[in-house]
Amino acid sequence: MSSCSLPDLAAYLDERLRVRETPDYPPALNGVQLAHRGPVHRIAAAVDVSRRTIEGAITAGANLLLVHHGMFWGGLERIDGRQYDRMRLLMDHDVAVYSAHLPLDTHPEHGNSRLLAAHLGLVPSGGFARFENIDCGVHGESSIATADLQQRLQSFAESHGGNVVAVSYAPDRVTRRWAICSGSGASRDTLREADAAGIDTLIVGEGPHWTAVHAQDTGLVIMYAGHYATETLGVCSLAAHIESRFGLPWTFIPAPTGL
Repeated sequence: MSSCSLPDLAAYLDERLRVRETPDYPPALNGVQLAHRGPVHRIAAAVDVSRRTIEGAITAGANLLLVHHGMFWGGLERIDGRQYDRMRLLMDHDVAVYSAHLPLDTHPEHGNSRLLAAHLGLVPSGGFARFENIDCGVHGESSIATADLQQRLQSFAESHGGNVVAVSYAPDRVTRRWAICSGSGASRDTLREADAAGIDTLIVGEGPHWTAVHAQDTGLVIMYAGHYATETLGVCSLAAHIESRFGLPWTFIPAPTGL
């Protein structure tokens, strides 16, 4: 069985994902969040750290949990109660945690939005959803019936634990300029960016209620496909790459939230 030390694997991932150079929100804490005795012999990939994904990793015999959303999204908190139970479960079974948030979103090969575009048969021509000096999403041009695009997205979402809510489109509409931003992709900044770029169809994971009102008022089509569903692709792509590079087998641990 192949194995790799956690420091060696983490150093490789940190460099490949440009973890140190990529801006992010403080709770993301990209990179190794929890070490172990090691070495790494099997990887479990998941969108989130949760009791379900930790137990799934243990059942799969993995000792590295590779995630998009790490352990500290609530910010600083005491290691007691639920947090203690999760930490203890990881440590008792010697499972390390590596998290990659925006470094994964913005990656040219493993980025969630880029992979979703490929899954939908769309070809990006540039970046979208600017955050500081990076693009978290992608945009491009097409000539596809919006209803057909919605059906493709619905098929994807249903197979990845999500569902599509589409706002502001007519059956005969055609998508000419599209943009994708996975996760919390509908925001004041992305809607302004979409307007400036002449985007007619925006595909996201989720967004505030007011963004749907905005879509109805402006005629922008927004397709909300689920935060969880739109961020399943990146961790799987990265885990598959690790297997090809280091010979470490991997398993995806599904834990959809319904959002």
